Amino acid sequence: MNRSFWITTFVISASVSALQGANWPSWRGPAGNQVSPETRFPTEWSWSASGPARNVRWRVELPEAGNSSPIVWGDRVFLTQALKDGEQRTLLCFDGASGKQLWQQEVSFAAGDPRHDTNPHCSASPVTDGDLVVASFASAGIAAYDFSGKRRWLTDLGPQKHGWGQGSSPVLHGDLVLVYHGPGAGSALHALDKKTGVVKWKTSIPEEQPAERFDGFSGKSDGMMGSFSTPLVVEAGRRTEIVLPVANRLQAFAATDGRRVWWADGMNPLVYTSASVGEGRIVAMGGFFGSSIFIAPGGEGDVTARRSAYERRAKKHRIGSPIIRDGHVYLSSTDGFAQCVRLDTGAMVWEERLPTTGGDGATWASMVMAGDRLYVVNRSGDTHVLRASPKFERLGSNPVGELSNSTLALSDGQIFLRTHKALYCIAEAAPTR
Repeated sequence: MNRSFWITTFVISASVSALQGANWPSWRGPAGNQVSPETRFPTEWSWSASGPARNVRWRVELPEAGNSSPIVWGDRVFLTQALKDGEQRTLLCFDGASGKQLWQQEVSFAAGDPRHDTNPHCSASPVTDGDLVVASFASAGIAAYDFSGKRRWLTDLGPQKHGWGQGSSPVLHGDLVLVYHGPGAGSALHALDKKTGVVKWKTSIPEEQPAERFDGFSGKSDGMMGSFSTPLVVEAGRRTEIVLPVANRLQAFAATDGRRVWWADGMNPLVYTSASVGEGRIVAMGGFFGSSIFIAPGGEGDVTARRSAYERRAKKHRIGSPIIRDGHVYLSSTDGFAQCVRLDTGAMVWEERLPTTGGDGATWASMVMAGDRLYVVNRSGDTHVLRASPKFERLGSNPVGELSNSTLALSDGQIFLRTHKALYCIAEAAPTR
């Protein structure tokens, strides 16, 4: 087993039953909407290096900081991890029961890519279907591995360079691996053959300069332009669409050949969030001073006039992607607010600042949902549990005291949390006899 670093593991419980719950195969969960089909997960936990932990099954030290999110299939947990500031781009596999690292595979890349100080390399999360695990290593290529750690293929899509690094994760759709290889020059949407990694089709998505100046930046001189979104697969009647918010517009492409089928203007030049779909609407939101577009799928050509709940230059910056439930949209903003808006009109229902135990209450992670409970992590490592309801209700806050920019993974009653220091498995302690 190739191990380039030592990891230490704190184990609360040595005997754990085999994982039999729902898989969490991508950072957006089994249905691509950040929602778990399970309902029983802990709402309270805590961790302290100097004292007892509560409901923390295990904790594994990680070698460097990272923003990618864990995924889970059966009794395996996968995580992308940069080493030596991106000179080694790795996929790690852990045993879900104990936290033991099972294997590590890497792609070496000596040529340095630019990135923001807050966004380490390998920030794209992996994806799996139980057969292959696919990871995007940006300029180092797209790599696929089997569950034993053997690399099946590595596809070079060319350089992916942006001053703020990467963020878009690969998506599996049938026999295709969908990859938005951007932002930056040469940004394009690719469909790769899942078995071989061969490019089946490619659609260039040029990053056009904004038509107007957006509060405080133009997108021309400071590099604040581009999309970090993960593609969203949407079934629209007889057609499967790949929806992607990019600089200045929301676009949809046919999954069969990559041709652009519709678009709506109004996105701002910088997009962090990924689009969501539910209850007949696609919701897409920009990043820095982000705009919002609510629109029905299945259009043709320019559908800008069909957009609803359109909002320009929102004061809140957004990185996390929204969740749609019962006519409402739930999301978080980077300045530490949770929000609920109406799906039909976009009107704000509630907006509440969430507390923080550390110095940074900002939220980069996306919310996840189980039953009627929303979970969201802030940059101080506090996981807030909220009620998914048009009436605001905070059910709890759970600190671990470590910076986190990652989205939680939910599987078999367990919550997997990635911080810049460690990977956690959180689960209710088994009852004692």
